This record gives sequence, structure tokens and C-alpha cells, in this order.
Amino acid sequence: MNYKLELNTQEPNSNIVFNTIVFESFKVNVVERYVGKMRFAPKLCHALFKIRTLENEIIETRDGNVRVKIKDNNFETYQKLINVLNSYDYKNRLINRKDAEQDYVHFILGLVIANYDLN
Repeated sequence: MNYKLELNTQEPNSNIVFNTIVFESFKVNVVERYVGKMRFAPKLCHALFKIRTLENEIIETRDGNVRVKIKDNNFETYQKLINVLNSYDYKNRLINRKDAEQDYVHFILGLVIANYDLN
């Protein structure tokens, strides 16, 4: 499945970071909230995601909600994956970027499949 990954789009001086994964028929919006100074060791406090069509219509979860909070073990895994994508090694191409991005996308896609009915 083809995708386009858009990382770290945010407003200046904001503690909220938006990541988007655009697939052929839908997109996943991931919202991260950080505590602390964004320029000096920010700490991820929670992350959530929602699914939209390419026309920006929100798709509801199986439970009827519009977004899903990433919790518990999934949150720990998410933190590890996003830390890799924000690392010096990733930014300076010292690691295989494609593998790091695929790990992140596959993880998010697994959460999407677990929480949404995509027809």
C-alpha cells in the first residue's frame, strides 16, 4: 500500500505536533501533546489519532467516537517509534529512514485496523 508520511507539522511555540499518513483512499491524523519546553527536552504526554477521507470527512470508530487515544503498551511503543523519527540519526540519514518510517506506519495501521471498520 502506498503512503506519504508528513511529520512534525506544528505552529511556532506550540506544544502540539501533527503527523499525517496519507494513503490512497484515506488519511490518518496523529496528534501529539508535549509538556515542557519544545526546544529543550519536551516530554510526550499523550497521543491520539483519527481517520479522515481524502475530502477531510471524519470516519467514526467502531464505538462511534471520532478519535482514539493511544494508551498503555501501545503508547510506550509509539514513544519509541516517534523518538526514532525525531532522532539525530534519522534526520542525518545515519539509519535506514525507510525502515524507520515503515515501522511507524505499520504500527499506526495496526491501531487503525483494531479500532475502525474500513470498507
